[in-house]
This record gives sequence, C-alpha cells and structure tokens, in this order.
Amino acid sequence: MAEKKNSEQNGAPPREIVTRFETASFEYGHNHPILEEVDFSLRKGMKVTLMGQNGAGKSTIFKLITGELHLQSGKIQIPRGVTIAMASQVIAPALREKTIREFFEACFKDKTYDIDPKIDEVLEVVNLHAPKDRIISSFSGGQQARLLLASAIIQDPDLLLLDEPTNNLDHAGIEHLTRFLKNYEKTVLVISHDAEFLNSFSDGVLYLDVFTRKMEQYSGNYYDLLKEITARIERENRKNAQLEKQIQANKDKANFFAQKGGKMRVVAKKMRTQIEEMEEDKVDVRKEDKTIRPFVIPSQPEIVGDVMNITSYTTMDPKTHKPVEHKKDLPLRKKQHLLLRGPNGIGKTTLLEALASGKAEGAKIAKDVRVGYYRQDFSTLNFDHTVRESLLSVMDKQDEEKMRATAAGFLITADQIGKKIGVLSEGQKGLVAFARLVLERPGLLILDEPTNHINFRHLPVIAKALDQYEGGMILVSHVPEFVTQIRIDDILDLDKK
Repeated sequence: MAEKKNSEQNGAPPREIVTRFETASFEYGHNHPILEEVDFSLRKGMKVTLMGQNGAGKSTIFKLITGELHLQSGKIQIPRGVTIAMASQVIAPALREKTIREFFEACFKDKTYDIDPKIDEVLEVVNLHAPKDRIISSFSGGQQARLLLASAIIQDPDLLLLDEPTNNLDHAGIEHLTRFLKNYEKTVLVISHDAEFLNSFSDGVLYLDVFTRKMEQYSGNYYDLLKEITARIERENRKNAQLEKQIQANKDKANFFAQKGGKMRVVAKKMRTQIEEMEEDKVDVRKEDKTIRPFVIPSQPEIVGDVMNITSYTTMDPKTHKPVEHKKDLPLRKKQHLLLRGPNGIGKTTLLEALASGKAEGAKIAKDVRVGYYRQDFSTLNFDHTVRESLLSVMDKQDEEKMRATAAGFLITADQIGKKIGVLSEGQKGLVAFARLVLERPGLLILDEPTNHINFRHLPVIAKALDQYEGGMILVSHVPEFVTQIRIDDILDLDKK
C-alpha cells in the first residue's frame, strides 16, 4: 500500500493523516453511482496519483474533498487546520476579466497585504512572466493553465489537488511543474493521463475502479500498478480455470447420478449444491480499462488538390502581448499533415480558431471543404445536446445504426447516448468529439491539443487514425511521444522570425 510505504519505511513513525475517506458512498442521482463504501487515506508528504477510466469519478473525488459535493453516506475526515487548494482545469468566467493581481487576491478569504512578492515567486515557479495589471482573458490556454497552477500553489496548502495540470502546458511548463512537485514537502494528489509526468514524482497510486466503484491503493508509480494488476488478473484467471474444471466435472457426475434414479438423485442434488457454492467462489476478475477500437476518420472523397492556402498569419509576442504579422506561402494539400508549434502564449489556439472559422485574413479554405475542428476546450460541442443529438447532427444522412456503432467503438455506452454532453467527464467529451470527426468525414482536419483529458491507453489508437488520415490536417500538440507516431509532412514553427 502507498500509505504503508510512505509512513513506515526506514522505521519512521506513521505520518499524520490529512484526509481520510471512511465507507464513503456517492451518486449523481439514483442511476449514476460513483463511490460505494470507499476507504482510503492520504498522509502528510505523500505524492499520489489518482487514476481511473474516463468517467469513473476522479474529479468528483476532488469536489468531495473541497466540500463542493457531499457524500450520501460515510464520512470524509479532514483534521482541523488542514488547508486545501485545488488547481481546476479551467478559470471560472467570473475571474477572466480580473487582473493578475485581482486574480491572486481572490485566492484568499481575507485580504492579503504585500501580495506582489508572493505573486512574483509563484509566477516564477510556473515559468510565466507578465505585468500584474494584465487581464486574465488575454492569456492563451497554456498560460491560463499556468495561472491555475499558480493560484493553488500561492496558498501553500497542506493538500494540493491538481486536475490534469499538464493540459495545455508546453515542454518547459511541464519541466517547471515537475521540478516544483518533486521539491514540494506537503501532500499532493494529482489527476493526469500523462504517465511519464506522473512517474517522475509519484510514490503511490489511488485507482478508482469504474466497475466496482471501489478505491484501490498501490505503492509505486503507474507502471508498478500495472504489473501488480496484471499479476493479480493472472492469479484470478488461474483460480477460475481450476474451479471451472472442477465445476464441469461435478456437473457431469451429477447428471450421471440423476439419471440413475433412487438414492442417486439425492447424491446428485447434493452435488448441485456444491456446484453452486463453487460458482460463488469464482473470483470476479478485474475489468481493466478498455481501450477504444481502432478507427478511421474518412476524408471528404470529392475533394482534390489544395484544401487551404496560407499567405500570412498573425502571432502574439508572449512578452509584450502585441500582434506580429508574418508572410508565408504555404498551400495545404490533400493528404498533407502540418504540425503547428510554438511556446505557450504565441497564439496557436487563436490561429487555429481563425483558420477553422474561415476568418483568418491570410488564409483561404477551398470551396466546399468540410472542416473537422477538435478544440481543446470542447466548445465546438453544444453542452445542452444529448450525445445522440450531437453525433447525428454532423452526419450527411442521419443513420441511427451507424451512429451507435461508431459511438460504441469510442466506449460511449447505450446509457450515455441519451445524456447531455455537459454532464460527461472531460475525457468522455473528448471521445464524443473524435466520434463526431469519424461521422463528419472532413476534408480539412484541425486539431488543438487532442491528447488533453484522454486516457493514455487510447492515444496510440488515436495517433494511428491521424497518421492514416488522407485529408489535409493541421495539428497542435505539446506531447512529443504522440506526435512521433503521426506522419508529419511540414512544420510551421510560430516562434521563428
């Protein structure tokens, strides 16, 4: 157990508990249970990863710890005086028009005097440099991600909760965050699908099983967890195979005795009772995370030649926040994959949005080209639509059977089809967005950080689909391991003059 490893190694006394869940149960309505009598604890100084399948309820755990949500039964014990801060995935709308200084002042219940030195220190931690009177909404998605991290770190909490902290961060941002977490002496609980990032600092894993709705606690990093689970599955499968063999043998004997009649029928009845007991002894083998099925994003068949021509584009100077114009003769042809890269704050998302909408002054999309646009914030999805409505809306000819078959390949179950997009987890929204692209059959594919929120088990499948895509494609991603699996024909480096 992670708790045991951290509290008792080298004969040290157990560390203080900062949070304990005791027989904790929670559900979103009668038909959406998340936790069933869960028990686990976090001790002072632990660096723990919270993992689980998309939709298992990881973000719900955070909301229960902060008090935003409340249990139906059981209890959460947090000792008096323990402070908690959470870095959410997005900045609340009410804070977006505040200045940096006002944004950080809002992190504290009481007025904090002489806050500027603290802001300087925490911005250095997240590798972001900007004047304190700059408005939050003027920052890029990656810069806002750094501000969210800084807003939690500045509170110096006893328990730091980080929800997908590497989303939108470039390589330098991830390096700074990793260094900080390694040196942070208090307790950290992190949700992330970035295995390499997690393995660099984690000493324990909490695994929320979406099927049993129980929390399992492991020592070591994710790879240690995977080895332990694999070994356990093998043991359980061997035990079940032995029991199945005995059960079948007893069934054959029971049937033989039953046909003999007389006292043999009594023997057969006893044997059937034994068979039922043996069936109950079979182990419920762990249903490990499923991976989405291999898929193809069909390209618009009638499109030939260039799908877009870029003659100029605009970036932002991350330091001065002033626009910079660039001239470029860059045709994007069918079957051509373009990688767009540059540091946080240079305007990648803004450029992609302008290109996708057809409003970029220096770019022209060829006539009748359908654009499939994957936004990192999923704002191309209507959160009030059901999954069914969302998927059917992008089809030329609405085909219920095809839609449901496509959805199933992305682990969108029958009970999720009728749910509104807004109630899905971020990872599930991402899978819906990919299912839409398959049904949409775009001639131009524009992808802004398509790995955000996605379970890393799915990433090789997604990378293969993008690698094989035969339309024009523009990709932004800060995950090198993902990009290396995709055919890239050209690179537009926005940081180059």
